[in-house]
Amino acid sequence: MNDNSSHPTLHHSRRSTIRRHMQRRYFRFYRRVSRWTFLPGAAAPTTWRAEHWILGGVAVIVCALVGIVAPGFANATRHDPTALTTLALDLPQLPADAAIGAYAGDSEPDWRIVTVQPGQSLSDIFRAQGFAPATLQRVLDSQSDASALRRIRPGQQFAFTTDASGALVAMRFERGDATRVVLHFAADGIREQVEDRAVERRVHIAHGVVTRSLFYAGERAGLSDAMVLKLADAFGYDIDFAQDLREGDSFSVVYDDLYRDGELLRGGDIIAATFINDGKRYTAVRYVNARGESMFYSEDGRPLRKSFLRTPVEFTRISSLFSTGRMHPILGKMRAHKGVDYAAPSGTPIRAAGDGKIVFRGWQSGYGNFVMIQHNAHITTAYGHMSRFANAKVGQHVSQGQVIGYVGMTGLATGPHLHYEFRVDGGHRNPLTVTLPPPEPLPAGELAQFKAATAPMLAKLRLVDGTQLARVGH
Repeated sequence: MNDNSSHPTLHHSRRSTIRRHMQRRYFRFYRRVSRWTFLPGAAAPTTWRAEHWILGGVAVIVCALVGIVAPGFANATRHDPTALTTLALDLPQLPADAAIGAYAGDSEPDWRIVTVQPGQSLSDIFRAQGFAPATLQRVLDSQSDASALRRIRPGQQFAFTTDASGALVAMRFERGDATRVVLHFAADGIREQVEDRAVERRVHIAHGVVTRSLFYAGERAGLSDAMVLKLADAFGYDIDFAQDLREGDSFSVVYDDLYRDGELLRGGDIIAATFINDGKRYTAVRYVNARGESMFYSEDGRPLRKSFLRTPVEFTRISSLFSTGRMHPILGKMRAHKGVDYAAPSGTPIRAAGDGKIVFRGWQSGYGNFVMIQHNAHITTAYGHMSRFANAKVGQHVSQGQVIGYVGMTGLATGPHLHYEFRVDGGHRNPLTVTLPPPEPLPAGELAQFKAATAPMLAKLRLVDGTQLARVGH
């Protein structure tokens, strides 16, 4: 009985002994494992033991699995190049060989542009470009009408292109506003190419008020200086812009500009205008009459241009007045002075006082170089002491303002001046006080045509003037 009762106690004691033995055996391992960490900065084991090899093996296995699975996933998301669709498009045919140069820009020559300077001739330009006189002669001979080449003007342009040796290959110039000419040079001759150019006139309207000067008012209204001068010329017979201009005077202008190929070529002309000077209103409208003359007329069809210029030369002073008796500076005796002497520098142009025909041109005793113009059945004008004559000959018709000679001191004269006479039926009149005949109005048959032609422009002027008055009123 005692043996049976002691057996359970012995079994329990044996299990406790084994537990304590196992705890003592693995105590150091549990203590080391409790210090493992993946946190940054934590102390790492200095030597590889069993646990390190276990963790390293797990990491290697994970990396191997990623290397196997990731490429397969990437292939699953990649586009298959065989799935793209390619379309075949037909390209336009290349131009023929003759046209390839044009597409490549080789057809347009390398032009050298030359602008005509004052006093230059085409011969001067050819010589400056190194071309032989024979080349210029070939150019002139190639033209049935060479006037565009013989009468060139400052600002006009010529273009040239040469080959490697400097020989002229092509030449370009303008034959009028609407025509361009290109000359192509070859051994067997010159080929002419004519190009039409689009030319148009654009109409503008301007209004200005005089404050500082007429030019300042024109600039503020958008007018060029050249157009302001044309405005002054239109009203120059009625308004003395040097003395009569007043602050507050105003003008309205309908004018045009000339455009070529869409670019401004030059200023045009005044078509119609009004000018209010010191409260008085003047009107000028351009009209080409039955004789083909382009002139300014008043609204009732009367020419604004007076029949005669009061002074036919730009003078510095009047050196001698009209008189029935004066002491002659050279002869030294009393003698009637039947004209007016206008002192001016030698070479100053002398202009015809009115339309007429030259009836005398030559030397006339004390007058020196002398010109007489017959204007109508009653009136003649005379011009003395000229240094030289202009091109007009005896019997030739001259227009008012045309240059007939130049100031000098030929004949009995002590200094350069123009001696000017005004004669009516052979009798001498004082040019400064004589009553000048009014200009002839348009004939009755032409007056109706004039009114119909000028009505649209006059209506525009009234509209502009009315608009400006309305603005001032507000």
